[in-house]
Amino acid sequence: MKRKIISIDEEKCNGCGLCVTACHEGALVMENGKAKLISDSYCDGLGDCLPACPTNAITIEEREAEAYDEELVKKNIAMRAAAQNQTGQHNTHGGCPGSRAMAIRKAPAKEPAASAVSELMQWPCQIKLVPVNAPYFDNCDLLIAADCTAFAYANIHRDFMKNRITLIGCPKLDEGDYSEKLTAIIANNNINSVKVVRMEVPCCGGIVNAVKTALINSGKMLPWSIVTISTNGEVLQS
Repeated sequence: MKRKIISIDEEKCNGCGLCVTACHEGALVMENGKAKLISDSYCDGLGDCLPACPTNAITIEEREAEAYDEELVKKNIAMRAAAQNQTGQHNTHGGCPGSRAMAIRKAPAKEPAASAVSELMQWPCQIKLVPVNAPYFDNCDLLIAADCTAFAYANIHRDFMKNRITLIGCPKLDEGDYSEKLTAIIANNNINSVKVVRMEVPCCGGIVNAVKTALINSGKMLPWSIVTISTNGEVLQS
């Protein structure tokens, strides 16, 4: 049947996840840092998610689609609630999943930690502030990290920042897109490799997308890798 249903422009989506929370039918999920409609049957086409999107990536279109199925929606919501209860994940804070309030409790260390040494090799380190043609970019390995990673992962200096030039930012809080600045840095300097360290929350997909866009636009497909850190400080993907 032909009916009204949402359409998501992945190029505009910044991975904030606000639409996922706004959708009362549970029709949206975050996948690879982008919002995705998981089934036409779950979307009523009313567009409750539209006002939540800060980049206008979601629109209503009229196309051939499966009919909205309220019974399937109820089953989907019930299954997701059961899965969250099993894993102990409760959305106690509305809005973006990355803003979800949670307490993190860890066992005290058995032995006192050795004094840490800063491995920061340059200043400034904010993506917004760093000069494009700074001399320390020459022949460097670049670390581009979401700023929360330094607080979640205790050994970020030793494991990731050592012997790398470090740039940090938050795609959710900073205005604009990092890709233009990162493109200029990569294009105008002799950089050996790029490592991205991000948090597991959906909005951090924005920093990955910016790096990917910068590599493509610079014409330099350098060796690059992504490390994902969980909110309780563990490496999830490397």
